[in-house]
Amino acid sequence: MRPLRLAAALVAAALVAGCGVGGSADTAAGAVERAPELAPDQQVSITFESYNFGQAGPWTDTFNGLLATFRAQHPNITVTAQKPQGTSSNPAADTISSIQTQAATGNTPDVAQVGFSDMGFVVDQLGAKPLDDLVGADEVAQTLGGAHPYAPAAASLGELNGKPYGVPFVLSTPVLYYNASLFTAAGLDPANPPATWADVATAAAAIKAATGKEGAYADCVTTTAKDWCLQSIIRSNGGRVLSEDRSTLQYAEPQSVQAVSTLADMVRTGASPKFSQQQAVEAFARGELGMILESSSLQGTFGKGAKGAGWELRGAATPSFGSTPAVPTNSGAALYVLSADPAKQRAAWELITFLTGDEAFTEIAKNIGYLPLRTGLMDSTLKDWAAANPTTAINVDQLNRMEPWVSFPGTGYLQVRDGMMDAVEKVVLQGADPQATLAEAQQRGQALLGAG
Repeated sequence: MRPLRLAAALVAAALVAGCGVGGSADTAAGAVERAPELAPDQQVSITFESYNFGQAGPWTDTFNGLLATFRAQHPNITVTAQKPQGTSSNPAADTISSIQTQAATGNTPDVAQVGFSDMGFVVDQLGAKPLDDLVGADEVAQTLGGAHPYAPAAASLGELNGKPYGVPFVLSTPVLYYNASLFTAAGLDPANPPATWADVATAAAAIKAATGKEGAYADCVTTTAKDWCLQSIIRSNGGRVLSEDRSTLQYAEPQSVQAVSTLADMVRTGASPKFSQQQAVEAFARGELGMILESSSLQGTFGKGAKGAGWELRGAATPSFGSTPAVPTNSGAALYVLSADPAKQRAAWELITFLTGDEAFTEIAKNIGYLPLRTGLMDSTLKDWAAANPTTAINVDQLNRMEPWVSFPGTGYLQVRDGMMDAVEKVVLQGADPQATLAEAQQRGQALLGAG
């Protein structure tokens, strides 16, 4: 969300943020006692861990501003904000290990922002509290409702086994951002963007041939990117990464392999560059890449890059395979209460309700570009912003028909996910044999699936 060189610092974290639903099918955390209301003069201190504080510019600035407002409204609640502990270039990737490390020393954050794909683990292993027990089902419903209620597709993303553990916070669906100026220079019609992956490959080849710039990049094929976008591509071709009963990996099945092979063919033919996530985002912001399939969290970065470099940014829906409509999946994260202290639990809930309210979503959307989950705000406080950012309407439309980002069950879920993404990266960017590489990774992953 910022121009050119600054995009490098923000890239990794924004994209991975990642972040899906599903969770594991293991036994969820037990019921907890109701957290009592705080007395007006009752002083409480809580720690809020969020990967937004590990990213410079709009992310940190926006959330520091929101916390200042919260503190003014709740002078009895002291909030200490922190980024996840770790050395990853993407702070979101450090979230789980950071919470585990702090829990081992008895200093678990009281409230944390955690990616949807980690939900099963944060509930089953890290003790996220069931919100209907903590504050009551009516209060949870009121928080998700209000004058501008959550979009129905987003409201249940924080549920596991029918119980709400997280309040959905930030998310996106994959958007095909494109450089309309490069389209014109290549003799393409920018008013008629690619609708299928075959169209993307054709347009990408034309851009490279006519301008010397790179054609297209799908930020769905590296371990850094996680697997939310990859799941959309595989589902759009009729495949799955995990069986519906959550017992069997399926990303080496024919439809899944074919989807990954399509992206590999684009690299093999030169229509797509062998870029890392960061290289792709920076290149697109500079106007040196024609198209990129990406999260709306980069909308600000791309908009500023386009303005600074003098090119026109536009967007289109997730490409499909032939005439079958694409299946968008969601990135993003939810907010969870981890504290075992009743007063801190209530304070954490107050913070969550504020950060997911109308005022906060308005600021988060305008400053960062995340899709406001209270979509009615686009007709009120975000009306002008939505008009100036037409790609937001693409996300809203896809939100209405998206499928949740599926998480893998068991304590070995990260190894399962990363093993899959390592294999995809080898196939797409390194030219490895699709069937053999994905099958080998799937066999290793199946042995870990549900472990723990």
